[in-house]
Amino acid sequence: MTEASQPGPDAPETPAAVPAPEPHGAEAVPDTGTRWLVAGLAVVLVSLAFGIWGAWRLFFPAADDPQHRLALQAGTIEQLEQQVATLTRSDQISRDANRDLQGTLAERDEEIAALRADVAFYERFVGATAQRRGLTVHELRLQPRTDAGWHYTATLTQSLNRDAVSQGQVSLAVEGTRGGRLETLDWSALRQQPDATPIEYSFKYFQQVEGDIVLPAGFQPLRVIVRLAPAGGAAVERGFSWADVTPRSEPGA
Repeated sequence: MTEASQPGPDAPETPAAVPAPEPHGAEAVPDTGTRWLVAGLAVVLVSLAFGIWGAWRLFFPAADDPQHRLALQAGTIEQLEQQVATLTRSDQISRDANRDLQGTLAERDEEIAALRADVAFYERFVGATAQRRGLTVHELRLQPRTDAGWHYTATLTQSLNRDAVSQGQVSLAVEGTRGGRLETLDWSALRQQPDATPIEYSFKYFQQVEGDIVLPAGFQPLRVIVRLAPAGGAAVERGFSWADVTPRSEPGA
C-alpha cells in the first residue's frame, strides 16, 4: 500500500480560505427579536400616553366640558339639599323649644294667679283690715269624672269668731231640667243612696270638703246649692251657677 506523499520542505503552502468580501453599500438587517422588542415598546409608550391623557381629562377636565359642568351642578345641588335639611331640622327644633317655652310660661301664669288668689284668701283671716265674716262657702269647684259623675270641692270659711271651732254637716243639691220640666236633685239623689249622710266638717278658719255626685241621664244642671248645717245656729246656703263652677269648653271644642 502506498503512503501518502508528504510535501517537501520546500513545497509552497496552500493559502487558507478567505471569506468573500461583503458587497459595498449593504446594511445590517436586525433580527426578528429586536423588531418585536421595538414594537412592544412603542405600544407601551402609546398606551401610557393615552392613559396619562385620559387621567388628565378625568381629574382636570376642561372648564367648558358638559360632563364637568354637570358634575359641578350635581355637587352644588347636593350641598343645597343638605343645607335645606339642616335648616329644616333647626327650624323644627326652634318651634318645639318655643312651644315648650310657651307651655311653661302658661303654667307659670296659672301658678302666679293661684298664688295671688291664695294670698287674697289668707288676707281675709290674717290681714289687719280684713273684714270678719261668719260661716260661708267661699268657693265651689266641680270636675267631671265620667259622663254622669262629678267630683266636687267646697271651701268653707269663717273669720267672725277666730277662737271658735265651726262644726256641722255640708250637703249639695242641684237644680235643673229633665224632660222639659224643672227638677231639684237632693243629696240622697246625687249620692244615689236613700237617706245619704251629709259630709262632716270641723275647722277654725277654713276647710275644704270634697266628694262625688252623680247626675241621672237626661238631666240638664243649671244651679248648685251648697247647704251648711252647723251644730249650733241656723243653716247657711249659697247657690252657684253650674257654668261658673265647672270647666269651660275650649273654643271650637
